[in-house]
Amino acid sequence: MRNTFSMISAVIPTLDAERHLGRTLAALIPAAVDGLVREVIIADGGSRDATLSIADHAGAEIVKSEPGRGAQMRAGAARARFPWLLFLHSDTVLEHGWIEEVGELIDEVADGRREPTAAVFRFALDDRGLAPRVIERGVALRTRLLKLPYGDQGLLVPRALYDEVGGFSDLPLMEDVDLVRRLGRRRIEALESRARTSADRYRRDGYARRVVRNLACLTMYFVGVPPKRISKLYDKRRATVGA
Repeated sequence: MRNTFSMISAVIPTLDAERHLGRTLAALIPAAVDGLVREVIIADGGSRDATLSIADHAGAEIVKSEPGRGAQMRAGAARARFPWLLFLHSDTVLEHGWIEEVGELIDEVADGRREPTAAVFRFALDDRGLAPRVIERGVALRTRLLKLPYGDQGLLVPRALYDEVGGFSDLPLMEDVDLVRRLGRRRIEALESRARTSADRYRRDGYARRVVRNLACLTMYFVGVPPKRISKLYDKRRATVGA
């Protein structure tokens, strides 16, 4: 049985997430049996489909929030009761082996063998073909060299460290990049176990268009364009081209 200091609160932001949420939650069941994940918090931004019913049947706690991942994850974290926080997107499934790797990391921090650190998983897409594999390699390179993961890689972080850097900001976009920048390169560990994310957005928008969009948003953010402005520009473009 794990001690309280090594237990996790999982926080999942949702908005009409019925298509994928069941698989995301199912991947957490072995960790709940192990005693590693002690609670799952669904931070919902106003779902109108079966999302809340799925969450309720799975025994998750539901927190209602204004829509927006930053606001939702902040609300979920505020409700969390355990010393480690695991943030997952609702269409991201943690694959086999993550429990052992995460458990080892947490034990090392608890024993003082490692400084408190955040960790992210290895990005994967649930699609076949060359394009998904190229994107996965690009993400791995960005994570290793720049220590700049995105939210669809998951984020495991000690509650004390999360609070120290101020947690998620209430941003409409780039909330994940904003937080990892405040955590700093030296406090982010890249894990080997994979977080497999739905490729629906890539298939819908087109792989090339989605990659260009992500890079454009990231570039604007780093040159100082406010995230609210980036979000408005993207929403305007989406309305114009039907992306």
